[in-house]
Amino acid sequence: MANMKVILATKIEGLGCEADLVTVKAGYGRNYLIPQGLAFEATPANQRFINMLQKKRAEREAAELANFKEIAAKIATVTVELTLEAGENGKVFGAITNQQIQEGLLALGIEIDRHSIELEKPIKKSGSYEIPAKLHPEVTAIVKVVLTVKGEVAEPAPAAEEAAAE
Repeated sequence: MANMKVILATKIEGLGCEADLVTVKAGYGRNYLIPQGLAFEATPANQRFINMLQKKRAEREAAELANFKEIAAKIATVTVELTLEAGENGKVFGAITNQQIQEGLLALGIEIDRHSIELEKPIKKSGSYEIPAKLHPEVTAIVKVVLTVKGEVAEPAPAAEEAAAE
C-alpha cells in the first residue's frame, strides 16, 4: 500500500491539528481529505500555506489558554453548594457526580465540560470537598464543593446504644 504525506487544513480527531504534516494511506488522502478541503498535498509550494496555518494555530491556542486561565480564576473564587435528600434511616438517595458539579458551576455562570472534572467516585456524605478540573493540559482548577445532606442521621455514640438497649 502506498502512503502519501499531507498537510492538515483543520483539526481531525485521531490524525492531528491544522498545519501538521502527516502520513496517510494514498486513497484516504486523495479520495477524502484533499477533495473535502481537510488537507493539502505536501509540496514545497504549500510551505507558505503551512506557515500561515501554524501562525493561526498558535494564536488560537494562546487565546484558548488565556480563556481557560480566566475560567480557572473564576472557579477559584466560588463554592458550589449542593444538597441531597436522605431517607428515614439516613440512607442517601443518589450521589453527587461530575454532572451535578458542572450544573452547579453553570448556575454560577461558569461553563466547563463535565468530563474535565476529575471526580474519583460520587460524593454521598456531607462535607466540604476540593475537586480538580483539568480545563487544559496546562490549566487545572480546584472546584470547591460543599455538600449538605438533608435528613442525614448522625452516627449514634456507643454509650447511647447501650442505654437504649437496657
